[in-house]
Amino acid sequence: MSDASSKTFLGKGITSPFATDEHGALKHAGYEESVQQSVWIILDTAKGERVMRPDFGCGIHELVFDSVTASLSGRVAAAVHEALLRFEPRVDVRDVNVTAGGDGEVLLISVDYEVRATNNMFNLVYPFYLDGGAVA
Repeated sequence: MSDASSKTFLGKGITSPFATDEHGALKHAGYEESVQQSVWIILDTAKGERVMRPDFGCGIHELVFDSVTASLSGRVAAAVHEALLRFEPRVDVRDVNVTAGGDGEVLLISVDYEVRATNNMFNLVYPFYLDGGAVA
């Protein structure tokens, strides 16, 4: 499979969050950038948040008021892995690590994933704020 056809499978779409270019047209994300934005959207969406897809999203948002423990880290990692397995078929999740930061106010979720079509490895760190903490 050529590099161009393998990247075509990854697709292109409007960036998230929406942005415009210097001419006022919507910006687009393609290929690996599109996959990264999709992973971010899955982690950023609480289950039940989308009216037409109430099953879409990640279960970590149900844990926002829990105390920071090893058990919480394990549940967050499992929820992230399950959500990406279910909603992002373009990647293989290699590892999910959860560490506490900011005096226990934020969990840093590090996701190592491989894009199936290109076998390229990527890492995304998602900050998950606990107990109604500030959003970056």
